[in-house]
Amino acid sequence: MGRKKKQIEDKNETKKPKKEKEHYVDNKLFYKEMVDWKKKYKEAQEMDEPVPPVSEYIATCFFHIAENLAKKPNFVNYPFKEDMIGDGIENCLMYCGNFNPRKSKNPFSYFTQIIYYAFLRKIQKEKKQNFIKYKFLLNDNSNSLIFEEYMSI
Repeated sequence: MGRKKKQIEDKNETKKPKKEKEHYVDNKLFYKEMVDWKKKYKEAQEMDEPVPPVSEYIATCFFHIAENLAKKPNFVNYPFKEDMIGDGIENCLMYCGNFNPRKSKNPFSYFTQIIYYAFLRKIQKEKKQNFIKYKFLLNDNSNSLIFEEYMSI
């Protein structure tokens, strides 16, 4: 019995403490940066000045969120992934003025939702474009044989 107890104790001693996963966006810093930018945004609106650009950190956060969301299984196999990422970042820049720090202290989730729906819109737009392209090819008599051969492969 003493031998088994010692083996169990040895196993417990060799376990390393778990490291917390380092996130690609620090939500607290992201929130602080958004609050600072929002103050500048409100001042610019009151003085009828152009919208101030977002900080380098905020832009980097938008990029990291879009990049990592594009790696999720429901978006990974699309050939127009770069366009999806670009649309997501563009939407973040368009709607970052709508972020309300009093309502939410989680800008990560707010902008993840914006990017997610931008991805869905891009996918729908590409599906429509492909449908139009294939319909055109079917209706074009000269290319119909080529298209039928292509579809049978």
